[in-house]
Amino acid sequence: MTGPDYDHFCRLIRQASGLVVTPEKAYLVSSRLGPVARVEGLPGVADLLAVLRAGAPDALVQRCVDAMATHESYFFRDATPFDQLVSDVLPSLIAARQSQRTLRVWCAACSSGQEPYSVAMVLQELGARIAGWKIEILATDMSEPILMKARAGIYNDFEVKRGLSPERQTRWFKPEAGGWKVSPTLQQMVQFRQHNLLQGTAGLGVFDVIFCRNVLIYFDVENKRQILEQVSRAMANDGSLFLGSAETVLGVTSAVESTPGVRGLYRKTETHLLRSA
Repeated sequence: MTGPDYDHFCRLIRQASGLVVTPEKAYLVSSRLGPVARVEGLPGVADLLAVLRAGAPDALVQRCVDAMATHESYFFRDATPFDQLVSDVLPSLIAARQSQRTLRVWCAACSSGQEPYSVAMVLQELGARIAGWKIEILATDMSEPILMKARAGIYNDFEVKRGLSPERQTRWFKPEAGGWKVSPTLQQMVQFRQHNLLQGTAGLGVFDVIFCRNVLIYFDVENKRQILEQVSRAMANDGSLFLGSAETVLGVTSAVESTPGVRGLYRKTETHLLRSA
């Protein structure tokens, strides 16, 4: 799949979402846009690309963005970040926040909700250590359809068993509608909101912990830099940023740096601390 219509589509998706679609991903475009073309009553993907190039409404562009986005997620994905959250990050924050007794967490590109609900479980399991604290978990994604699934909090057997121990499944989920529904306790802890990372962080506030994992791999270097610098501004000065295991800030930005001895965990650099002061 090549030609002006395909080239225009690549530019359109990059402008709308930051996602980089290259000629080598034509097979992916074909498979993911097929259902969109059928819903639109079009013979095929080539016809859909022609419609997009002719000037499609924003709603159709967003449906194509949603289709192209990768929504891979599961509970306690790559367990290490959650272990680090429990063993390193939260103890320091709890000690530092004893006066205000407030914690704010942002899960960016949260997909269908498994990550923020995993964070909610971790915080609930701290028990008396944060009893009476104000806990806020903001979970954002650019796709409203995937956020609808996250808000519903209903997962099938495969999704629940993928990453959850039997003990956590029993404690935090109940059978419902042919699947498993997350407990009201966890649902009430998480606020889901539509947000595109390219829009910056204005209005989101300041966070003690930010998860932005396995999403930067889909952006070019310039958009990675823009996102990381915006995210760093939304971090508390002693806050922590979790990135995916395949992601790095080297050669991208000096706003954040890796935490010595802890892979995938980042903090503000001294230079950025001074700028934020």
